[in-house]
Amino acid sequence: MLIDFWYEFASTYSYPAAMRVERAAAEAGVELRWRPFLLAPIFGGQGWSDSPFNIYPAKGRYMWRDLARICEAQGLVLKEPVRFPQNGLKAARIALVGADEGWIAPFSRAVYLANFAGQKDISDDAVLAGILTELGLDAEAAIARSQTPETKARLKAQTEEAIAKGIFGAPSFTVPGADGDELFWGNDRLEDAIRWARRS
Repeated sequence: MLIDFWYEFASTYSYPAAMRVERAAAEAGVELRWRPFLLAPIFGGQGWSDSPFNIYPAKGRYMWRDLARICEAQGLVLKEPVRFPQNGLKAARIALVGADEGWIAPFSRAVYLANFAGQKDISDDAVLAGILTELGLDAEAAIARSQTPETKARLKAQTEEAIAKGIFGAPSFTVPGADGDELFWGNDRLEDAIRWARRS
C-alpha cells in the first residue's frame, strides 16, 4: 500500500496537507513517498504566468478565507506570505536531498511553516540554511548537494513525471495500480487516497 504525495512549496493547500499527511498515512498503515515538484511549468502550459488565485481575484479571496478555516481546524498558524506565490525551487531541490538522507518530511514541514506561518522568504539561502541547522543537519553540505546538476535534473524529471501522470495542481496524491495511477487532487482528498491505497 503506497501513496505518493505531490506538493509544491508555494502551494497554499499543500501547507495543511503536508502537516497531516504523514500521521494520516501511518495511522492507516500506508507507505508514503514525499514528491516535491514545480507548478510553474504546469501553469505555463495552460497559459498562466501567475497563480490562478492571483489571476482570478474572487477565487483568491475565497482561497485565503477557506485556508484560514482549514488551518484553524487543524490548529495551524496562518499568516499571508511575504509574497504569493513564493519561489520554492531551491527548497524543492533541497527536499530531494532530504529524500535520499531521510529528512525530507521534517524539512518540508519546516519550509511550509516558514512560508505560511513565519512569513519568511523561502527562496533565501539564509532562511533555508537556518531550517536545516534547526533540524540538526549540515546546511552547507545539503545546499551544496542541492545545487549539483544531478539534483537539478532530478527535480526537472520529477516535475515531468507529475505532468505525465496528469497532475495539474497541488497537493495531489497518486496511488499506483495495475491499470495505472489513481489521482486525487486537493488537501480534502487525502482520506480518499488513503482508502483507495488500502483497497488496492
